[in-house]
Amino acid sequence: MLHSLLNRQLKKCRLDEQACPKPEQWQGFLERINRTYTEADQERYLIERSLMVSSQEMQEVYEQLRESETRYALAAQGANDGLWDWDLVTGGVFCSPRWMEILGMESDKEQMPDKELWLEKVHPDDRATVVGDFKTHLKGETTNFQNEHRIMHTDGEYRWVSSRAMAVRNSDGKAVRIAGSMSDITERKRAEEKLAHDAVHDALTGLPNRKKLVERLARSIKRIKYNQGYGFAVLFIDLDRFKTINDSLGHQAGDELLLIITEKLCDLVRPSDMVARLGGDEFVLVLENITSRERVSQIAERILTKLQTPCEIGGQQIYTSASIGVALASPEYDQPDDLVRDADIAMYRAKVKGKARFEIFDSKIHSGAISLLQTEMDLRRAIEQDEFTLNYQPIVSLHTEKIVGFEALIRWNHPTRGLVPPNDFIPVAEETGLILPIGNWVLREACGQMKQWQDKFSLAQSLIVNVNLSARQLEQKDLVEQIARILKETKLPPSCLKLEITESVIMKNAEETITKVMKLREMGVRLSIDDFGTGYSSLSYLHRFPIDTLKVDRSFVNLIGAEGEHSEIIQTIITLAFHLGMDVVAEGVETAEQLEFLRQVNCSYGQGYFYSRPVTNIVAAKMIEELKEEEFVFSNYLPENVSVIDNYTH
Repeated sequence: MLHSLLNRQLKKCRLDEQACPKPEQWQGFLERINRTYTEADQERYLIERSLMVSSQEMQEVYEQLRESETRYALAAQGANDGLWDWDLVTGGVFCSPRWMEILGMESDKEQMPDKELWLEKVHPDDRATVVGDFKTHLKGETTNFQNEHRIMHTDGEYRWVSSRAMAVRNSDGKAVRIAGSMSDITERKRAEEKLAHDAVHDALTGLPNRKKLVERLARSIKRIKYNQGYGFAVLFIDLDRFKTINDSLGHQAGDELLLIITEKLCDLVRPSDMVARLGGDEFVLVLENITSRERVSQIAERILTKLQTPCEIGGQQIYTSASIGVALASPEYDQPDDLVRDADIAMYRAKVKGKARFEIFDSKIHSGAISLLQTEMDLRRAIEQDEFTLNYQPIVSLHTEKIVGFEALIRWNHPTRGLVPPNDFIPVAEETGLILPIGNWVLREACGQMKQWQDKFSLAQSLIVNVNLSARQLEQKDLVEQIARILKETKLPPSCLKLEITESVIMKNAEETITKVMKLREMGVRLSIDDFGTGYSSLSYLHRFPIDTLKVDRSFVNLIGAEGEHSEIIQTIITLAFHLGMDVVAEGVETAEQLEFLRQVNCSYGQGYFYSRPVTNIVAAKMIEELKEEEFVFSNYLPENVSVIDNYTH
């Protein structure tokens, strides 16, 4: 405006010098300009100076002003900002076309907004801060006005804008006008909001992540400390067999399953509750206003039922289940992580007790968790300090009663607890992955021991050493290479090693297992299915495995004579093995009655206390040395005071 007014006046001066205002008239002209717009000090200086100059000098002033005007116009256009000017004396408001464009207004069609309309467009939640910042600046308490707020677009949506301005004051320091700019920062705000959202939410499911969960639990813990009537529960949910589904169908199918599970869980909870994902297949629910075990048990049962309904993924019906651990909050809890930890411990107990169930955390579970942690730490030390040893239980031909091999059975000589039962540490080793170094040690030790016997005793050349292979070991991609390396280092013929794999482990990932056992069989290693009859093997798969031996589980052998049903099962297994070209070893042979029955049904081999408990390598060597004796008696080699833990043969 200043430039336009001055331009018109200067043009008149160029055309007709008589039209130029008298010096005393210039002052009034300038005062009128100042009421319209305030420019930089330099421009005011140029204008004042022009009162006392000639027409030529006035032309120079005009050129400088035009250059300045162009500079300001380009700067405003480049910044893409909307400009505004508010005359605090008259109340008039000027807004540039770009300002109106930001709000979807057409400058050539719509009326210039007044200050009331302008403030009405500001979001109600932001209006107070905008007005407050204005007042603070107009009072002179801040050097400039700056505020980010939401303002309504003509389409009814709010845009985020950044407004900046500075007041012009009179000689008394009172603000007489304020002018500034407005920038559209909607995209920046959306990006910031997305970053803030992503920081506390899971990328796949959109659920709150651990950070958001901890924030929620911290508030709930604070509330429960001063409100005795308030209570809440934390449910830790872990899907059963998710890894199998992920590995067999692919990660995309696994992601689809997680999204379906997320939807199911969200459908089960109230708006006041929270469903969070910690990662993988682990979810946590925070249930508000839960104070009793009965109520949380009902909810947990409902969740288990819902999650067991099949999911359709890629045209296939996928059945899944979950294990749930529950921790009921109490004023004793101070840290959110403690609640999550206890729910996790209870979930682990549910896994151990058979999966597809829930457990509620209590002091007994806590003691058990501490014991498990101690066992894990002791196991790590045992591996480093070589505290393990192997015992060997003979496998006997039931027709000749000659030893045909030994099963290698691990024992742990704990420095303070003594001989630890395998039942007490094998599950922990499986869970923690320590079974891998332990299993590797067993393989190497057993193969090396058998090779020593073969070098020392001629009758040991035909003996076979049986070694159990865990599920975690079978999952190793380089398992075949590991076994080949051990056989090469110990120089044991592959045909003298028999690997025992449980029925359930074989069927866990049948196709992949078939590939590995085929490679092992091609090497000459023998294979046996352990605990046969207790798993869920399919006959359609069984004939595809290059298996040498089926081992009948001791639970069937122990009931021979007590229940005819189990006798028939044993006979059926032996018949099946015969048709598949396999041998049969009966585990847990303890009585003459059991032995007689097994002979009658043509069972080839037996293993159990009737012949011998597991023995040390020294005792086993004496047995091998005297194999040639016709009057060989097993009872001569039974160690005294053998603990019942030796009955564990895995």
